[in-house]
This record gives sequence, structure tokens and C-alpha cells, in this order.
Amino acid sequence: MEQILTIVCKLTPAKEQVQKIEDLLKAFSDACIYANKQVDPKTTSKSTIQAIVYQDLRKKFELPAQLAVRACARVGANRKTAKQKGKSVTGFQPTSADYDARIFSLNEHDWTVGLTLLSGREKMGMSIGSYQKGKLKGRKPTSAQLCKHRDGNYYIHIQVKDVMPDPINSDKVIGVDFGRRDIAVTSEGDSWSGEQLNKKRDKYNRVRATLQQKASKGTRSGRRSCRNLLKRLSSKERRFQAHVNHVVSKTIILKAKDNTAIVAIEELSGIRERTNSKPRNKTERRRSNSWSFFELRTFLEYKGNLHGVGVVAIPPQYTSQTCHECLWIGERSAKSFKCVNPKCRWSGDADLNASKVIAVIGAVFVSLPGNPRGLYCELSTDSSGLLKAHTVPGTPGQCG
Repeated sequence: MEQILTIVCKLTPAKEQVQKIEDLLKAFSDACIYANKQVDPKTTSKSTIQAIVYQDLRKKFELPAQLAVRACARVGANRKTAKQKGKSVTGFQPTSADYDARIFSLNEHDWTVGLTLLSGREKMGMSIGSYQKGKLKGRKPTSAQLCKHRDGNYYIHIQVKDVMPDPINSDKVIGVDFGRRDIAVTSEGDSWSGEQLNKKRDKYNRVRATLQQKASKGTRSGRRSCRNLLKRLSSKERRFQAHVNHVVSKTIILKAKDNTAIVAIEELSGIRERTNSKPRNKTERRRSNSWSFFELRTFLEYKGNLHGVGVVAIPPQYTSQTCHECLWIGERSAKSFKCVNPKCRWSGDADLNASKVIAVIGAVFVSLPGNPRGLYCELSTDSSGLLKAHTVPGTPGQCG
């Protein structure tokens, strides 16, 4: 099994190369827009799209042969993704272009890249650290993406393939409960508070509101300074959140590896739509919409693949209301849970209880059929590649 890892490297093009990059990005996006309009929207095959518009892309936009091929492939891939979501492709922005081995090369001896632009091959330096060098050393990547980020700088996203270790075969499962008060709580008793993260988000929200107000009035230079500061702050919150999710996911995966266990999480797709349908104030809506559960789930998945730790997603229904000891529906109030079963009466931290319930259900998924607790589920694979559990209708018991 292979996994593709994307290494983001900052480019340091010469002044005369900047305009060449801009021209290439504009031509590539215009070619994609043209191909998308000329070919039947139902067509998703890159070969079919290429057969129809390849010659036009070469003549109209002066694209090199392989870049024209990559433009056709981009349109086909975007259409397939949009089709899975029940949407259509509306446009392409001049912010990226795809490369393969024929038009891209990595030079390890001086850490430069060779890229084919409209006017020919160009050699550009990279400003990278030890992490990127360690990941790229000794590799011969065959695909990359030239991108212009929001900060106005140019980056090359280099894809490298890693061979994954054999997955752990174990009946032991560590359950992970996601939340806002606590980012994650595991069935092993580990937890990560979300208090610092919430404070950081609230701080950035206040700063943005102040700067946006100042940017709408005052002197011209003052407004310009506020807009520039807003741009600088635009991604700081996102980077802080990504760092926290990296730390949390790495700790969970490494502990699962040390314990020869599999990780079980909740399937939280569509949670924003469900929570936004409930009456709540502006602050709560902002906080709920800033959840990054999918990013944390993605980090868990790819780090799990790197270490041979399986990750399974289970239905979230009733996981926070079920007692992990007796599987009765109990009473939850904020952070507290109390079982109403007279033979059990377990009480304690609600998030810890939920993580243990997730672990119980996850253990059923990876165990042999026929279990004593009456939980019957089946697995499939969702669009992200993660295992996804579903309740089997007509069977006793309930997942979650």
C-alpha cells in the first residue's frame, strides 16, 4: 500500500521569472475554463476531454504539450469530485498548475526545481528547511503543483510516495471523542483541552473586527495599513489550529502503535449543518463553524497509515448518551454523565464515557461476527478513504 505525501516548498524565482509564472498560471486556468465549456459537462474522462480540446489549447493559449494534457486532466478530476458532491464545476482560478515528470524535475544537489513555463524550461531556487530536505532527500518525485498562495508568494507542492507498513491486526481499540470543550478525549484517559484554542480564536475575532472597522474609515494610509495587517493575520489562526491538530493526532497514533491498537472515531460529516439548524447566538455559531474535526480526522488517518495504525469511523448516534458499562441510555449534563440502570449507576466524565462507548463499538467492527453485547454493524469506505460504519437494519441492538 502506498500513500502520497505532499511537501510544500517555497520558491525563490528571479524578478524576470515572476511574470513568466503569472503568465503560465493565467494561461493554464483559461485553458481549463475553455475545456470545461467546450466539452459536455457529463464527460469526466481526461482522455475524452483531451481528444476534443487538446489542439485548441495548444493554439489558443500557447501551452506546451504536456501542460495542455495536464489541463485536460485537471478538468476531468474536478468534474469527478464535483459529481460525487452533487455539484458542477463553475470555474478555475489562476492560482495553480499541475506538473508531471516530463515538465518538472527536482535537483537535490542545489535544491532547485526545473519547471516548464510558456517560454520554456526555467530553473528556480527553493527556500526550505530541514523537514522538507529530509522528506525529499534521495527521492525522485514525478508529480507536483505550482501554486500561488494568499501571501503572494509562489510554492511548489511536491508529491512523494511512501510505502505503508502492514496494518496492525488487533482486537484492541482506542476510542476518541471529539468536542469543543475538549478537543479530543481518548478511552485511555488522555484529553486535550480546547480552552486555549477557544481563547485564541476569540482574540483573533476581536482583532479582525477592530481592524475591519478601522479599514473602512480614516486616512488612506491608515486604511491601507489595516488591510495589510488583516492579510498578515488571515492565516495565523488556521496555522495555530493545524499545529494543535498535528500534536493531538500524532500523540494518539503513537500511543495506539505502542499499545498495538486501532483508533475509532465518530463519523461527524454534516455536523455544522445540524448544529446551525439549532437556535444559538452569533458567538456560538462562529465557534461551531470554526470546528476543525475533519482536519483532525484527516491527520489521524494519514499518520495512522504511516505507522500501520488503522482508523475506523463509527456512527455518532447516542455515543454521548450511552453508558459504556451496561449500554443503557443515561443522563448527560454538560461534562457529567450518570447511568440510570439500577444495576450499574456508573457516573463520571461525559467525554471519557463517550470515548469508551466509541471504543466498545469500534471493537465490534474489528472483531469476529457474533458478539455478546448485541451490537451489529457493517463497514464500507467513504469518499475520503476511511472505513465507515453503518447500522445493519433489522438486527438487534444499535450502533452508538
